[in-house]
Amino acid sequence: MQLKVVIEPGEDQGFVVHVPALRGCWSQGRTRQEALQNIREAIEGWIEAEQDKADRHDQAQDIELVIV
Repeated sequence: MQLKVVIEPGEDQGFVVHVPALRGCWSQGRTRQEALQNIREAIEGWIEAEQDKADRHDQAQDIELVIV
């Protein structure tokens, strides 16, 4: 899976990163590399949370992201 992420300098130090395609999917890190690793984990968590929401509402479905 490929997603575009936006990496910006943090207010004080480090980097802030978010995924425009996934509302509310943000992370940060002291280095650019750490921020990218953290956003990978955040993406996995975001997808799991969305699947859990669907399961709780008896709307079992597979959630898959497709880049066009």
